[in-house]
Amino acid sequence: MAKDNPRLTARDRRQARVRKKVIGHAARPRLCVFRSSAHIYAQLIDDDKGVTLAAASTLTPALKDALQGKKKTEQAELVGRALAAAVQDKGFKKVVFDRNGFLYHGRVLALSKGARDAGLEF
Repeated sequence: MAKDNPRLTARDRRQARVRKKVIGHAARPRLCVFRSSAHIYAQLIDDDKGVTLAAASTLTPALKDALQGKKKTEQAELVGRALAAAVQDKGFKKVVFDRNGFLYHGRVLALSKGARDAGLEF
């Protein structure tokens, strides 16, 4: 059924188009975002090794209390800040942003803004 959904097929096309150029390396890993209707997830990926270096989401236990009572865009910004803090602890300053086929507005934009405000460069 999902294959017939025009929104999902459009996202698949955007995702393929973006991933042709966006590749994470050891020196500059890929910050990948996934947005569901209820939550937002972000992870830092080294595509050379195929390893996830750090991850944060609205389901992260450390963020649960801070996210209570906030709107989804505010939650996304806090997730971006949390991921940036985890990434900088591992010694990374520059990353490549992968919006994963999602349009760059709303929660995806808020997550990237939070990560940039916390010190990541992309």
